[in-house]
Amino acid sequence: MRYSDEFRNERLVKKAAGRIRQSAPPGIFKIMEVCGTHTQSFFRFGLDQLLPANLEFIAGPGCPVCVSPQDYIDRAIAYTHCPETCVLTFGDMLRVPGTLSSLDNERSKGHPVHVVYSPLDALTFAIRHPSVKVVFLAVGFETTACTIAQTVLLAERQKLKNLFFFSSLKTIPAAMRMLLADAALGISAFLCPGHVSAIIGTKPYEFIPQRFGIGCCVAGFEPLDILEGIYLLVRQIVDSKPKVENQYARVVTRNGNASAQACIRRVFVPRDALWRGLGVIPASGLALRPKFEQFDAAHALPVRLKKHKPDARQKLCRCGEVIKGLIRPDECALFRKSCTPVNPWGPCMVSSEGACNAYYTYRHRR
Repeated sequence: MRYSDEFRNERLVKKAAGRIRQSAPPGIFKIMEVCGTHTQSFFRFGLDQLLPANLEFIAGPGCPVCVSPQDYIDRAIAYTHCPETCVLTFGDMLRVPGTLSSLDNERSKGHPVHVVYSPLDALTFAIRHPSVKVVFLAVGFETTACTIAQTVLLAERQKLKNLFFFSSLKTIPAAMRMLLADAALGISAFLCPGHVSAIIGTKPYEFIPQRFGIGCCVAGFEPLDILEGIYLLVRQIVDSKPKVENQYARVVTRNGNASAQACIRRVFVPRDALWRGLGVIPASGLALRPKFEQFDAAHALPVRLKKHKPDARQKLCRCGEVIKGLIRPDECALFRKSCTPVNPWGPCMVSSEGACNAYYTYRHRR
């Protein structure tokens, strides 16, 4: 990018922020950015310093690693101890602390844990190592679910017997419904996730303004995208006309990606799921259909967990409250003290989409 382009973009960002300041009504309004990538971008580009103080931005449950429950982490670690078994995972799961250990700690002890960049890498690994039981940690939202579904179909086509998926897949609209049921949060509007919406479209959010009178806007991830999305939400608040708007129209449509949705429905079925910080949310998880249960690690390779008393400091970790938007990361007593990205006590400090990580990396260092 040329210097002149950077200067022009900076002027446009300041101009957009100025429009928001001029339009913002009096009173306190809480806007939840559901997506963890929005939270990272918001602080990375210093947008919090450009906007009026009466607009409070709270991070939502849009980090799949963060909302994976402790039991899932402990079971993932347990798979590393199974004979002739190898665990494959995305990198941001490595340092998430379980009750006693983490995948990274187990790997340092010589247990087989490998980082992959795509579910297809797990497929390739299973083909190359037919004598190894390959357990892929399927963690993500709708964006990741479609790629995992396609990988399951390829595994079936190739008649693989040694590839298994341990699912912690979840769906975003169900969590948003749960958040709206909690009046204590006082959410005024939602900045909806761009990546998830590229798959599901904007239609699944329409119940929010219709039933709860809360405005929504799907936005991209560049500074101007985010600011334009916020401006549209502010206008909805001023006009008292909540609706679903689509700032990210270059990527997102009302009906989403029909092929990806069909692939997800073909492989997965909704199930109740436990979210860290939110509890059990009905029909918010994705489980493999009975037709594909031979690939379901929980079904084909069940593991038993020993009961261990958690570390006392883990009880002090308030990651669940951060995920729900009840507190800011810096309101946790562990933040920047004993809990840092190098020594995390909760997943919110580990994942690049976690709110604690965003606050630590950008806001507090700034």
